[in-house]
Amino acid sequence: MTVTRRHLLVAVAAMPLARPALVQPALAQGTAPGWAPARPIRFVVPFAAGGATDVVARVLADRMGERLGQPVVVENRAGSGGNIGVENVVHAPADGTAILMGTTGTLTINQHLYGAMGFDPVKDLLPVGMAFATDHVVIVNERVPARTAPEFLAWLRANPGKASFGSAGSGSSTHMVAELFRTAAKVEVTHVPYRGSAPALNDTVAGNVQFMLDQLPSAIGMVQGGKVRALATTGPRRSTQLPDLPTMREIGLPDAEATSWGAVMVPRGTPAPVVARLSAVLREALADPAIQARLAAAGADAVSSTPEELQRKIGQEVETWGRVVREARITVN
Repeated sequence: MTVTRRHLLVAVAAMPLARPALVQPALAQGTAPGWAPARPIRFVVPFAAGGATDVVARVLADRMGERLGQPVVVENRAGSGGNIGVENVVHAPADGTAILMGTTGTLTINQHLYGAMGFDPVKDLLPVGMAFATDHVVIVNERVPARTAPEFLAWLRANPGKASFGSAGSGSSTHMVAELFRTAAKVEVTHVPYRGSAPALNDTVAGNVQFMLDQLPSAIGMVQGGKVRALATTGPRRSTQLPDLPTMREIGLPDAEATSWGAVMVPRGTPAPVVARLSAVLREALADPAIQARLAAAGADAVSSTPEELQRKIGQEVETWGRVVREARITVN
């Protein structure tokens, strides 16, 4: 894959969430009783358990279940860069009992990478609302001979082609952000895709891959437990969870600055009152300081939006990521 500085600038414009108005935590509008689910709700996470998307979904599921009067059960359906889980919701009954935690990759990138998905996430899903945004963190196996980000960059440049990085799958945010890092740093490394962030993280701990740019919620436990060494974060400012780590800009790689986001979606055809009720309950949960604190402790920012605001955001990023994938010639393995 060839990525030029121009491609990076385009990609960076697409990826960071500067926390604009549409995704700032907002006070929920009234959640007066209206639609109520007749049975438990499946909350499909299109990645393996333990990753950032899974962590946030589980925090929100409990609160949403309390407000809706039915359990909201997280169901992990990993594979094909998240497409298997998304397709499961696309073909589910459009009655509010199947919801999806979509991501930057599954909602705006994958359609440009996979030639025949059998569905269109823009046409076949309806937006409920934004849920979270998160930085990525550069983590390395403990055997990597680098204690700081500059030392790591120097080691990669001195050993071209010898290091590999794991990701949640080709085209996932953990892949795309690592590609930004690779090109901005001008290093030669090998991509190893997995079926989710958790198995990629486990192999980073084991040393089967040397590093990863994982989302902070899924990596922070391993970082705090001393299983991996964290060197830098990718957000526009230092992380409150890892304040001693420099940002990409601080280590001289401003073009590698990036954040990822997640949003709740339902199958096309879901009645408007159902979407409105789910959206109100979601925004109510995200406005709760206790939920915000739990997400922050996991490394994620609680962010919210109306369905209409999310629809506009998805449309903008689909267009931007299509251009990035074409110009950078990114392909799935």
